Amino acid sequence: MIGRLQKIRSVVALLPGLILIGCGGEMSDLRDYIEEVKARPGGRIEPLPQIKPYESFAYRGDELRSPFSPDRPATRAVASGPRPIADRNKEFLEQFPLDTLAMVGTLEREGKVFGLVQTNDGLVHRVLPGNYVGQNDGRIVGVTEASIEVEELLPNGLGSFFKRSASIGLD
Repeated sequence: MIGRLQKIRSVVALLPGLILIGCGGEMSDLRDYIEEVKARPGGRIEPLPQIKPYESFAYRGDELRSPFSPDRPATRAVASGPRPIADRNKEFLEQFPLDTLAMVGTLEREGKVFGLVQTNDGLVHRVLPGNYVGQNDGRIVGVTEASIEVEELLPNGLGSFFKRSASIGLD
């Protein structure tokens, strides 16, 4: 075991010397190449391009409309029309999209005809004309034995709303 350890030590000690011997050598070909490159005639350097003087530009469009803000209607007549009631409390059935509600029947009590609406979780709710359903401010305008008639208020993209008729039919 000791003999092996001594051999490894001697190889490790000789290794850097062997590497240095391999690096040293004749470099005459490298010196010849350097002399050849130095002997070449020098090239001509191109003159710098002529710099044109800066011409300033005065922008006069600061009184124009910004292209990054939307156009506003010139008159408020476009924004007049039906509008949702802003300060009313939302009813329970307004959290469901109108197409997920289903009419399952009617109920008549004390001279009033109620519509029976089932949500997608299976619960049945009574509604009367004047109640709100759906997510677009849909107001119930009539209840018949075959359907519940709804008027929704949809935005038109110009700041006002338009009415759209819809109905929830009996399955």
